[in-house]
Amino acid sequence: MIDRMRAVVQRVNGASVVVDGETVGEIVGQGLCVLVGVTHDDTPEKAAQLARKLWSVRILEGEKSCSDLGAPLLVISQFTLYGDARKGRRPTWNAAAPGEVAEPLVDEVVARLRELGAQVETGRFGADMKVSLTNDGPFTVIVEV
Repeated sequence: MIDRMRAVVQRVNGASVVVDGETVGEIVGQGLCVLVGVTHDDTPEKAAQLARKLWSVRILEGEKSCSDLGAPLLVISQFTLYGDARKGRRPTWNAAAPGEVAEPLVDEVVARLRELGAQVETGRFGADMKVSLTNDGPFTVIVEV
C-alpha cells in the first residue's frame, strides 16, 4: 500500500473551479493550484506536514514561496491521483482513500494552511468540478509527504 499523501502542485497565474455553473473557488494572479490525493494510511499529521510544505516550497517567480509573497492557493481534492493504470485498460482506484477518510484530511490541509496565514480557496469535495488555470512556466511538481 502507498503510504504518502500526494499533491500535484502547479505554479499558476490565476485558477478557478466551477461546480454546476457556479465559481466555488478562484485565485487571481500568481499562486499555486494544488490537487490533493489521500491514501488509506494518511493522517492529520501528514496533512499538516503537506500544508507546511505547500506554504514554504520555493517554486514561485524568483524562487519564492507562497509564504514569502503572500500568494494564494487553490486546493482541490483529487482521488484520481492514486489511479493505477499499469494493468489492463482501466485504472484501479484501490490506493485512494474512501471519501469519509479523505475529505477530513483534505479539509485539514486547508485548515493548516490558513493557520499558517495562507489565503486558500477550494473546490467542492466529491463534486463534478471544472478546473481552469493558467500554468505559469509551465511549472508542475509532485509533492509527497
